[in-house]
Amino acid sequence: MIPISDDNPTLRTPVVTYLLLGAVFFVWVVIQGAGLDEYRLAESVCEYGLIPMELTGRAELGFILKLADGISCGVDADVFNRLTPITSMFLHGGWMHLIGNCLFLWVFGNNVEDSMGRLRFILFYLLCGVAAAVAHMAVDPVSPIPTVGASGAISGVMGAYLVLYPRVRVNMLFILFIFIQIIPVPAWAVLLWWFVVQVVSGLPQLMSMPEVASGVAFWAHIGGFVAGVVLIKLFQNPRYTAQRTSWRHRLHPDHP
Repeated sequence: MIPISDDNPTLRTPVVTYLLLGAVFFVWVVIQGAGLDEYRLAESVCEYGLIPMELTGRAELGFILKLADGISCGVDADVFNRLTPITSMFLHGGWMHLIGNCLFLWVFGNNVEDSMGRLRFILFYLLCGVAAAVAHMAVDPVSPIPTVGASGAISGVMGAYLVLYPRVRVNMLFILFIFIQIIPVPAWAVLLWWFVVQVVSGLPQLMSMPEVASGVAFWAHIGGFVAGVVLIKLFQNPRYTAQRTSWRHRLHPDHP
């Protein structure tokens, strides 16, 4: 299932959402070389990605993690490491990683931004990303593996969307062999299903079962999502959400 759009128009141009999308593509192309050079890509991930053991102080300085043949990442005490919960949000590990995150931000970000305004949305997005990083480090404080991606912050956006617009229809692309169909599904079903998948997928890591765990930072997704659910009532602008609700009902009187 892939979300491609929603039946939830905006009142204001989602400038911050566009800027965030532009920023991650800029970093991907200019800083990470669009993934065309594996050494440049690895260097960016090692330098600007979040390495839990660096921030928790659980690793010896000089610890070397082998990323691939001829590519290693060393743990250091650079003061810049404290900024990696932020910088890591703008990095990605590959084209599919980037496109997947951008698609979710494109579908859900504009409406959440529209509910709170641009400045609040920037702060909300960054706080959700930091909460995701904290959750990831709490579950695996000794991990030497660099973590990158906007998915933690975007998970917060999805959590906020669930609270604000649970009954809005999200157009989901279903692909099963030769069966390809776009089906509208209520947002609550899409987002709760996604959250359950993250929890189930993250349980092996929580239970110290690395042999069945993947390299995906599921608990970062969970932490970001929960942060979004908790913070949205603090960040939303009641006037904006009331305007949006009234306008949406005028446009779609038969829709929830």
